[in-house]
Amino acid sequence: MNKTTQETIHFDHPSSISITGDETPEIYPPHWHNAAEFTVALKDGCKYKVGDTLYKLNAGDILLAWPGQIHETVKIPKKGAMFIQFASIIIENNMDLLSVSRFLYDCNYISAREEPALAEFIADRIFEIDRIRKSNDLFAESRSKGCVYEILVRIGEHVMSDSRAIIESEDTTKIGWQYIHAACNYISENSSNPITQTEVADHIGISTFYFSKLFKQYMHISFPAYLSNIRVKAATSLLLDKGLSITDCAFMAGFQSTTTFNKVFREITGYSPRNYRKLYR
Repeated sequence: MNKTTQETIHFDHPSSISITGDETPEIYPPHWHNAAEFTVALKDGCKYKVGDTLYKLNAGDILLAWPGQIHETVKIPKKGAMFIQFASIIIENNMDLLSVSRFLYDCNYISAREEPALAEFIADRIFEIDRIRKSNDLFAESRSKGCVYEILVRIGEHVMSDSRAIIESEDTTKIGWQYIHAACNYISENSSNPITQTEVADHIGISTFYFSKLFKQYMHISFPAYLSNIRVKAATSLLLDKGLSITDCAFMAGFQSTTTFNKVFREITGYSPRNYRKLYR
């Protein structure tokens, strides 16, 4: 993280989506941001890295960089690709997408040769977003978000189909997912308050012990860690308001001490709250 640059995505107000046409940079250094970035290769010979993995894309292939993932444009031909970026809140505001995000975020490459229908669908939706954004459509924002949701659902269906054996081996059930959806929704709405596992468990109608076990099993993260992530996400938005002190941001996001806030914020983002604020200024 120390050798990478954090990029601030400025979305067209009031939308949470931006699109870059075929004039994309041919080289771009390692960086990360809180938005998702989906790229469709327009020509053969596109090279990207996500994390430590190098991907060589041909025309029609899709590259998926999810929020927070370090990625790099190693080298692409001139006018060789186009991409969309959209705010992570589009995923986080939907409990079904959020609950399977651990599977989504493992999917970074879709081959047009191996998955032609899926790759073509994603490319078509990206091209449609480009068309919509260039139009004078009064509902351009909603139509664009509709395309993004279509893409996310199709990717979700793809990864969950591939992960069916994993899910079945974990003994997950439909009622279990319902508990998790209800819990995530309650946590999201009350994260700024001093909520506990017991409170969440009582709200959804199961024991604290069972909730703790269920949450870790389905989300692959503990309740405290998940709650910290939600609060840090809230704090990153609050830090953009220069009228608020860092202490104000910590308590408004739900942290009970600035010491804990500073420690957790650095663990999750790689930056101190003060340095994070400087980056965005």
